[in-house]
Amino acid sequence: MTVFTRRALIGGAAAGAGGLLAGCDALGQNEGFRSILFRGADWNQWTQRALMNRSALAREFRPDQMSPVFRTNGTRNPNTPGYNAHAAENFASWRVRVDGLVARPQDFTLPQLFSMPQRAQITRHDCVEGWSAIGKWQGPRLATLLDAAGLSDRARFLVFHCADLYSGGRPYYESIDLVDAFHPQTILALGLNDRRLGVGHGAPVRLRVERQLGYKHAKYVERIEAVADLSVVHGGKGGLWEDIADYEWYAGI
Repeated sequence: MTVFTRRALIGGAAAGAGGLLAGCDALGQNEGFRSILFRGADWNQWTQRALMNRSALAREFRPDQMSPVFRTNGTRNPNTPGYNAHAAENFASWRVRVDGLVARPQDFTLPQLFSMPQRAQITRHDCVEGWSAIGKWQGPRLATLLDAAGLSDRARFLVFHCADLYSGGRPYYESIDLVDAFHPQTILALGLNDRRLGVGHGAPVRLRVERQLGYKHAKYVERIEAVADLSVVHGGKGGLWEDIADYEWYAGI
């Protein structure tokens, strides 16, 4: 598993094969090629990052191309006492904590998140279940929070701890590396299609990491933990579905 430090990212990422980018996007629409890429996380990660610029953007669409219905995926409602209490007060006391390997651990309120520079992007969500939808997401870049907290040079991954629970009371979590964390399209979404997020779509805060499949887009985000090693977090594979169903940790598309 390849990891990167914040210093290495600032120092300069390896150049991608820009001339191959259009060809890669076309191949990405071929189901046979996609199935080959999805057979192994290491191969998938190496292939995508070897063939494209690290800062390459996921395709963005026009407003008239947005899907008339954007389906929900995963948990539709955490329905825990704690979450229901937050929902009853319209998430007025919700906090997103950033801690772990940071210089300044802190809690961000929703008003603080809304006050940050917002990025709006119309992108396609690709679900591992086989469906896609195009929607407009809005929220601050994840990099804004990480810079405010002062990410340590020892940090290699970010773990997103969520409010929803799965079988056996397992908390949902996901993780990404620093390449995706500082990507310009990686945001903490507060809104979908010019409205605040609904419960089914992860209210009040959802990760959007646009070059990965839908299960990486953690919903109901309560805490973002910077870590050096994923093996010590929950089941050790970097995410709930990775732990219990052998999903690939790197789900690049």
